[in-house]
Amino acid sequence: MKTIEAKKITDVVSRLCKSANYYLPEDVWKSLEGSLKKENTELGKMVFDQILGNARIATQKNMPLCQDTGLMDIFIKLGQNVRIEGGSLKDAVNLGVAKGCKEGYLRNSMVKDPLDRINTGDNTPAQIYIDIVEGDVFELTVMPKGGGSENASVLKMLIPSDGWQGVHDFIMATVREKAISACPPVIVGVGIGGSFSSVALLAKKALLRPIGSNNEIYFYSAKEKELLNEINEIKYGPMGLGGEVTALAVHINTAPCHIASLPVAVSMQCHSCRRIRETI
Repeated sequence: MKTIEAKKITDVVSRLCKSANYYLPEDVWKSLEGSLKKENTELGKMVFDQILGNARIATQKNMPLCQDTGLMDIFIKLGQNVRIEGGSLKDAVNLGVAKGCKEGYLRNSMVKDPLDRINTGDNTPAQIYIDIVEGDVFELTVMPKGGGSENASVLKMLIPSDGWQGVHDFIMATVREKAISACPPVIVGVGIGGSFSSVALLAKKALLRPIGSNNEIYFYSAKEKELLNEINEIKYGPMGLGGEVTALAVHINTAPCHIASLPVAVSMQCHSCRRIRETI
């Protein structure tokens, strides 16, 4: 049995909230640099230069990449042989978010009630997702998710006869309508299957995959590439100002589903795909 102090979890979450907001992941850096080389419009090149310049300043000065420092999505792989000591896991995570956002001067973006809109004052509660796994693993992934990209995310319950064509048409319609307001070039996370309550999480977890990775199933890997090519043909370009690169990646996650259902969700992510992972 592995024992982890709740305070340690709080300290790690606090640090990761700041780091995720300050430093772009290496795969995102490489993808943006590669996109600059692909871009053949002068305006598009200028926008990519500004995006990369902004990221360099954020890294050098430990400043947020974006003023929207995000709702904190926290993904936890929790081993069955792990025991949390000195407090609850949920409290430890939320204390870490509050501490990190205060110390890092990150914007408080959470409201207590969706209609009265009173700010919680410390960017909590975090959205916490826990996967129980074997062994003594404790892995934390922090993904700050901005409001613009969240608002561009959509779920639809198709029927089985809609098939891949229906899935394809829904994804493309969502991208055509929403991507331009989600600070492109976007990463498009797609969930197919599961249920109404789980397909959106499938799509959001797809955003955790490194850019350049492929679905393990060839059919879906091929569809990811086809969709990416088709999306880039829209030519919204960086920040929607026109250009060759509208999306950096399309990632598809799938799950078993009911015989009468075909749930599909699109979780849009902006070019500032902030995420960081650490194992305790």
